[in-house]
Amino acid sequence: MVNWLVASSLHPSSYTGGDFNIANEKSNIGNVQATLRNASEQDLPAIKRIVRDAYEGYIPRIGGPPAPMTDDYQNHVTAGHVWVLLLDNQIVALMVLVPKPDHMLLDNIAVAPGKQRQGLGRRLMYFAEARARQCAYKEVQLYTNERMHENIAFYKGLGYEETARRVDSGFKRVFMKKTL
Repeated sequence: MVNWLVASSLHPSSYTGGDFNIANEKSNIGNVQATLRNASEQDLPAIKRIVRDAYEGYIPRIGGPPAPMTDDYQNHVTAGHVWVLLLDNQIVALMVLVPKPDHMLLDNIAVAPGKQRQGLGRRLMYFAEARARQCAYKEVQLYTNERMHENIAFYKGLGYEETARRVDSGFKRVFMKKTL
């Protein structure tokens, strides 16, 4: 099993393929027990809280709730698309990975505000790329609101390239991809 929280172990350049069991992965960050697992229905209140808290600051900038705040997490959880990160048994972050015919879609990533800027988002991105490889995808795609400048810079810093800008579902979005 891969120690998913060690950035080098999931850095895209270090993964060489083969068996890679990343479900229910556990590790330690300092003295904190970290677990990454598929979400369950019992996780829905925490998922919705983290999404609300992570995105509510964008409402004034965008002029309304960002798309992740109105997403159907019940449906995503039922489909097995939501992964949650727990630190000492408390959910502190999540991501939504949706398998598509020719790529893995990173539909959402959210880290609780009090846990941001600690490298958890970056590690979740590495996990998303490793998961895509495990599922035999050669590309991860994502999109973000064009007014979420920090997100665009973050994704570009991880090697994602912008592929388009357009209005989609009523939002001005920046579409990005990374070839694995």
